[in-house]
Amino acid sequence: MSILKDILYKVAIEAVKGSTDITINKMDFDSRKIESNDIFVAIRGSISDGHDFIEKAIELGAVAVICDTFPENIAKGITYVQVKDTNSALAFMAANYFGDPSQNLKLVGITGTNGKTTIASLLYQLFKKAGFKVGLLSTVKILVDDVEYKATHTTPDSITINHYLKEMVENGVEYCFMEVSSHGIHQKRTEALHFVGGIFTNLSHDHLDYHPTFAEYRDVKKSFFDNLPKSAFVLSNIDDKNGQVMLQNTAAKKLTYALKSYADYKAQILENQLSGLLLKINGNEVWVKLIGTFNAYNLLAIYGTAVELGMDSLEVLRLLSDLESVSGRFQFIVSSSNITAIVDYAHTPDALENVLKTINDIRTKNEQLITVVGCGGNRDKTKRPIMAGIASDWSDKAIFTSDNPRNEDPETIIAEMEQGVAPQNYKKTLTITDRKQAIKTACQLAQPNDIILIAGKGHETYQEINGIRHDFDDMKIVKEILEQLHK
Repeated sequence: MSILKDILYKVAIEAVKGSTDITINKMDFDSRKIESNDIFVAIRGSISDGHDFIEKAIELGAVAVICDTFPENIAKGITYVQVKDTNSALAFMAANYFGDPSQNLKLVGITGTNGKTTIASLLYQLFKKAGFKVGLLSTVKILVDDVEYKATHTTPDSITINHYLKEMVENGVEYCFMEVSSHGIHQKRTEALHFVGGIFTNLSHDHLDYHPTFAEYRDVKKSFFDNLPKSAFVLSNIDDKNGQVMLQNTAAKKLTYALKSYADYKAQILENQLSGLLLKINGNEVWVKLIGTFNAYNLLAIYGTAVELGMDSLEVLRLLSDLESVSGRFQFIVSSSNITAIVDYAHTPDALENVLKTINDIRTKNEQLITVVGCGGNRDKTKRPIMAGIASDWSDKAIFTSDNPRNEDPETIIAEMEQGVAPQNYKKTLTITDRKQAIKTACQLAQPNDIILIAGKGHETYQEINGIRHDFDDMKIVKEILEQLHK
C-alpha cells in the first residue's frame, strides 16, 4: 500500500479537492481495471477520453481521481487532483509507485524511424554475452534477463514500463535497452525515466497518421534528447540529415557515428555478402554475421554505445562478430532448389528501399528479385504509393498484397499502393490480395538462384483483419511452400 501524496511527488499539481494523505492500492488509466482503493488517472486519448469514465471508476472503487479538469459532479469522500497534464502525471506517479526503478539501472533509449528493434535487441544480446544481467523493452518482446514477456507496443505505457523496470532491479539487472517510439515520447510515457544514454538512428517517412507533419514527428523525437541530463550521452547518426538536429539542444555528452561523414565512431564496409559483412570500425576490422549497409549503421551504434558504457573496444568487436540477426529482420533461408527467401519487417519507404538496395548490392543480377509487400490498414496512407513505387523500381517483379488490413478494405489499400507505380513498371507488378497466395505465387515464379523478399510483417506471427488476429507467420509459410514446391 502507498500514500497518495508520496505518489504525487514531482507531479505538476494545479488544484486538489480532498485529502492526499490517504492510502491507495494501485493506479490505472483504464476504468475497467479499477478496484477498491485505486487511483484512476483520466487520460485524453485519440479514441476516448478518460474524463468520461470518472464516475464509473469511482463506482468500481477508486478513492482518488487524477484529471486535468474537475468533473461537474464531485463525489463525497473522493480525492480529486487537477494536474497540468495527465500523461505526464501518470509517468511520474508510476515511477514513484514502483520506487523509481530506472534510477537503479543503466537505461539506454533508442529512437528513430528504422533500426530501433535491431539495435536494442543486439545490445541486449551483446551485454548478455559479456556476462551481464540485462533487460530489454522492445517491439518484439520484453526480457527481464532470461525471462520473456509478450510486448504489445513499441513503447509500453508508463505503468507497464516501471513494472518491468522494477522487476529488472529486483532480479539484479544492470543494463536495460529500450525502444522509444514517437508515440511514447509524445504521450510522455518516458518522461520520468532516468536514461544514461540515447541513440538516434535515422528519420524518414512514418507515423504521419499520428503526427500532422513531418516537422512535428522530427521535433517529438528531438524532445527525447532535449530532456536527457548532463550525465547522459547522445549517440547520433550524423549521416542522416536530422542527426545534427537531435544534438542541438541537449545537455548530454554529444557523440556521432557515421559511414560517410567524419564522426566519433566511424565504419567502412570492406565486404558485403549474403554470409555477412566485413567492417572496419575505428581502424579495426571485424567480420559480422549481419548483412547490408543498414546493419553496418546498427552495428556501429551498438559498438559506440557499448564503449560509452565502459566496455573495452576490442572486447566489443569480438562480441559483435558473434551476434545473430534479430527475428524478422533480414532473416533468410535457402531452399533445396537454391531459392533464397528473405523476411523483413520493412514497413516504411526508407526501410523497404534499404533492404532492396542491400539485396541488389549483393546479388549478381543473373537472378530474379521478387518482392511481396503490402501496407497496414488504419495507418499512414501517404506512404502506400511511395512503397509500391520503391518495390516496383528495385525488383524484377513486385506482388502487392495484404499486410495487416485491420478495419480497412485490403483491396482499397492495394489500389492506393498501385497509384505509385511508374508506367514503365506496370508489367512488373501483380496484385494478389490473399497474403498466403501472394507468397505462394512468388515461390512458383521463382527459379533456382532467384531471391524472394517478403516485406512488412517480419517478426509478427499474426495477420489482423477486422479486429481479429489470425495466425500468420511469413517465414513459416514461405518455408512450407518452398519445401512443397521443390521436393
